[in-house]
Amino acid sequence: MAGQTVWYGLSNIGGRFLSYLTVPIVTYLVGTRSGMADVGTYNELYACIAFLNIVFTYGFETGFFRFSNKPGVDGQGLFQTAFTSHIISTVLLSLMLYVCRKPLDSFLGLGGHDNYILYTIIIIAFDTLSTIPLAKLRKEERPKKYAFVNIAGIFVYVFLNIIFLGVLPGIHSGFIHDWYERQTILDLLLKANIAQSLVTFLLLFKEWKTIRFRLDKQLWLQLWYYSSPLIIAGLAGMTNEVMDRVMLKKLLPMSAQDAEIQVAIYANCYKLSIFITLLWSAFRMAAEPFFFNKSQDKDSRIVFARVMKWFVITLAVAFLFTTLFLDELKYIIGPKYRGGLGIVAVLCAANICIGIYYNLSIWYKLADKMRIGMYITLIGAFITLIGNYFFIPKFGYYASAWATFYCYFAMMLVCYFLGQRIYPIPYNVKKITAYLLVMLLLYFINAGVAHITENMIVRFLAGGILMITFLLLIAWAEKKELQSMPVIGKYIKKYMAS
Repeated sequence: MAGQTVWYGLSNIGGRFLSYLTVPIVTYLVGTRSGMADVGTYNELYACIAFLNIVFTYGFETGFFRFSNKPGVDGQGLFQTAFTSHIISTVLLSLMLYVCRKPLDSFLGLGGHDNYILYTIIIIAFDTLSTIPLAKLRKEERPKKYAFVNIAGIFVYVFLNIIFLGVLPGIHSGFIHDWYERQTILDLLLKANIAQSLVTFLLLFKEWKTIRFRLDKQLWLQLWYYSSPLIIAGLAGMTNEVMDRVMLKKLLPMSAQDAEIQVAIYANCYKLSIFITLLWSAFRMAAEPFFFNKSQDKDSRIVFARVMKWFVITLAVAFLFTTLFLDELKYIIGPKYRGGLGIVAVLCAANICIGIYYNLSIWYKLADKMRIGMYITLIGAFITLIGNYFFIPKFGYYASAWATFYCYFAMMLVCYFLGQRIYPIPYNVKKITAYLLVMLLLYFINAGVAHITENMIVRFLAGGILMITFLLLIAWAEKKELQSMPVIGKYIKKYMAS
């Protein structure tokens, strides 16, 4: 599993880390109220893109992995069917959105800038058309190409953000100056995103150039039957992830511009949970092909349980790193966006819950019980909507943060208990729970130190001591398993001997 994560997951981490570099770029270079409002609108549009990506791809990526491991399924025919289906549906759905661009502009409150809708459609279309070719790379175990494509696209996005927001404002005459003056911040951010999606798609040319527009109807129906519940599950899951931004704008009792600023603060403070987000995203990228390939082995469930334990340990380390050293990490975002630092720990805890949920969710994918996954995410979406609707007017983005936590916590518990009844896996629940409780204890000790003193050196040293304490605890508790690992075993033995 670690090998899969290194090849596939870390490429995703590298790409997303590059993407997160835009946080300091945008938040430091965009400080005016109108610019901050544009950043808030961008986050809102990004939420819409995330929702529409679910509809446009309709779960065929997961279906592609599931059927690629089934006997009697032709791999090339599967690729042709899935990719052809995406081409046809992308064209039709894009046309529908374009026809409805003016009503959408009015609904989203874009002030007559329906060109933003067009840019959004282009981004979604190219992202969708890249989905199956990228899945093909993962299935064929071609990690170098996969990593190159992902990181190259994000590099283009970061580079253009630097040019658009850092370089062009310094040009005071000429064609480039005239062009720049006609652009809003939102124009520039969306055009950088278009370039990223286009470059990613073009770099996959060798994967999609073999397309013959062949659609195996029987195979397509099987794919659709397996994957279609993922549309509802995906929309509900995306509601959990991004609907809070939309509801903040609509429900905060303040002017539209002030609400957009609050959305920008919330969204960028959310990104300080970067390390946990990157880790479970990387795990999710590596997990599907690994679990599907491993599912036929006799010891597969024992392996799944071990993966869970070490996954939780890794997330706990990431949680402590983020929260113990938040005084230093806060400089990732500009000073005008730091008003929401109080939500970071809550969102980190929420991301631990959703990470564990994605690990647990393998049972209903292997058991072909996708509809159960749909129902679980609908429960989460209900909690998200209720929590945000009733509490945003009074508590602002703190309500959104806590609603996110309770949503993911509930999904995690429901998925675990249902999974143990239908597809039992011997997770070491006592040890995992103990690690999480120790993690929280160390966090509260650090919070107490921060409450007592404002001395940055003392707080940094306290954070370092608490982090080392947790790592030593893990080394002691897992010494037998760590000693069996060829790379680090000799160092663990030396530490235990001393």
